[in-house]
Amino acid sequence: MPSNQEDQNSFDLQQYLLILKKRWLVIAAVTGCIFGLSALAAFRQKPIYEAEGKLVFNKTDRVSSLTSPIEQLGELNSLTELGNPLDTEAEIIRSNPIIAKTIANLNLSDQRGKPLEIDQFLRKLKVKSIRGTDILAISYNSSNPKEAAAVVNSLMRYYLENNIYINQVQATAAKNFLSKQLPEVEVRVVRAQTALRRFKEENRVVALEQEAVTGVEKLGDLSEQITQAQANLVDVETRLKLLQRQLKLNSQQAIDIGNLSQSRGVQQVLTEYQQVQNELAVAQTRYTNRHPTIANLTTKRAALRKQLGIRVSQNLDEKLSVSEQSLQIGGLKQNLIAQLVQSNVERSALANRVNVLKNAYALSQKRLSVLPQLQEKQQQLERQSQVAQSTYEELLKRLQQVEVVNQDVGNARVVSAASLPNKDISPRIYLKLAVGGLLGIMLGVGTALLLEALDKSQKTIKQAQHLLGYRLLGTIPQLGQKARGGSGEGLALLAVRDNPESAVSSAFEMLQMNLNFTLFDKPLQVVAVVSSTPGEGRSFVAANLAIAKAHIGRRVLLIDADMRHSCQQDIWKLSNSIGLSNVLVGQAEFSHTVQEVLVNLDVLTVGTIQSYPAALLDSQRMALLIQEAAKNYDFVIIDTPALSLFADALMLSKLADGILLVVRPSLFNSATATATKTLLEQSTQNVLGIVINGVTFDTDYPDYYADKSYGVKRTVKEAELCNIHFSKSSSDSTMSTEL
Repeated sequence: MPSNQEDQNSFDLQQYLLILKKRWLVIAAVTGCIFGLSALAAFRQKPIYEAEGKLVFNKTDRVSSLTSPIEQLGELNSLTELGNPLDTEAEIIRSNPIIAKTIANLNLSDQRGKPLEIDQFLRKLKVKSIRGTDILAISYNSSNPKEAAAVVNSLMRYYLENNIYINQVQATAAKNFLSKQLPEVEVRVVRAQTALRRFKEENRVVALEQEAVTGVEKLGDLSEQITQAQANLVDVETRLKLLQRQLKLNSQQAIDIGNLSQSRGVQQVLTEYQQVQNELAVAQTRYTNRHPTIANLTTKRAALRKQLGIRVSQNLDEKLSVSEQSLQIGGLKQNLIAQLVQSNVERSALANRVNVLKNAYALSQKRLSVLPQLQEKQQQLERQSQVAQSTYEELLKRLQQVEVVNQDVGNARVVSAASLPNKDISPRIYLKLAVGGLLGIMLGVGTALLLEALDKSQKTIKQAQHLLGYRLLGTIPQLGQKARGGSGEGLALLAVRDNPESAVSSAFEMLQMNLNFTLFDKPLQVVAVVSSTPGEGRSFVAANLAIAKAHIGRRVLLIDADMRHSCQQDIWKLSNSIGLSNVLVGQAEFSHTVQEVLVNLDVLTVGTIQSYPAALLDSQRMALLIQEAAKNYDFVIIDTPALSLFADALMLSKLADGILLVVRPSLFNSATATATKTLLEQSTQNVLGIVINGVTFDTDYPDYYADKSYGVKRTVKEAELCNIHFSKSSSDSTMSTEL
């Protein structure tokens, strides 16, 4: 596969080289014209001089940043990320006001004496930054070296003046702006600080972050205390319930009994009452109920009982019924009652503590919930205060700077003034000549390739064979060229007869041998030699093929059936008084009309041209003549007219065993190929193959390259004898002949 690719590349290269060799005159003419025009333009052009000056820019511009507190002081910055400050300054240098001022000051004019236009000035001006530096190089081209230097220096001077003026304007504007803004910003500072103070006073804010931390800790402590108090309350309530169950008293009753047991008046009356009651019990054992002693003790007991009730009522808040047993209790019970009372007190105290702790927890939680809002509000007020304060300080600082800044100094200075150029930069004669020569060669080669592309003729054997699709039976070299292996410089028309050692003779021998293998069911005996257009060498091929067949001992008859432009009588230098046309109209006999030209080779010329030749060729007499010739000769060759002009060839092809199509690539294009193939396919004739005529050989090129000129170079006298008509093709003149 790589080898095939290399062969294809070599093939294309050799083909291009042949095209260039063929079109060398066109290439030379175009190259010479372009080179001549380049040389003329180079030598006629006036010398151009270039003067150059340089400006350096400081990164610190003490004025341009004063009005913008956001930017850092003195930085040459761009508004966009892709911007370059030096490019901005370069555009300022190229601005119309500075250029117009330079043109007016120097009285610059064009070739017609009119003031120089800004666009013309800009075409001569170059402003570029030197890479890796803060330097701008300014150059100007002019045919006058003094003018070039003066323009550059004036341009830099006017730019610096403009730069200083801009700085002064900016400084003044900055001072006015800052003086106006400073009081307003001061008022904003006072307002922001007052709002922050009021906020802290209204919300009792000292340190919100610390308060938040402390509040969270306090909330945790309160939660633990509430939990502990609730646990203690549960313990006390449990103990209280147990005491109440043992004493069978509620809390109030226990308190009342405890108070009565501790009351001296109640206990004294109770003691007397119990004593009287004891005495009454003893007296009742002695006396009857009517006894005065019994009555007296009963009365005394009742009085004491009443007194006891009064004393009990005096010690109780409410009127309660208390039994006598409850008024006098033992030490254990009294101790339990004391514990019950104490537990009741503890329960009340613990319940109150739980409530207090819960209230404190709720308050702390509520305070913590509003702390984020308070903190956000405080931060907002603090930011406003800080922004106002920083803006005020920055404006105050810049006001002080703008008051002391030197307004007569810009941010650029001249590094190198333009000097008088002593050497021209244009025209570069050698460069223009080289470019002109190179451009001329390129245009010449392009013109040659374009002409070759516009030439629709098929120039190679492969192209012709590809268009037709028939097998190739032979290739005939161009006459008049020294072929490989040949010794003569010029060859005759009948090359097979006159120069049997030539390449043309060998080609016809190969053709006649290849014809033997075209039919397999029967021997090939009658062949019609046809061509698409006149001038493809059909008669030449038919004559030499007849000689080649005769040389191998075959009896051959060559019939000139081209009644339009016959040529065989001129090739063989025969008499044409009688011939094929005379035989077909019955004026002569076939056997007496043929003329012997070589051993085993007879020629039947066309004879006297008759009217309506197509009717003669398509007659029964013509068919009988071919049959008679096939009986008397081993091989019959019919020379026919061109297919594209007349139908004679197709009529004669019906009488032959096959058609031999003669093709000259230089006269054979794709349209002709399509028409020819269509005619042959519609006629259903047997096409034996094609023979390529008029090719050239090249030892370095494996294919044959067709020559544009007609292959057979003949004298004018011979051309007149053959009725040659000259016509112009797309690029070269070709002879439209029947050879």
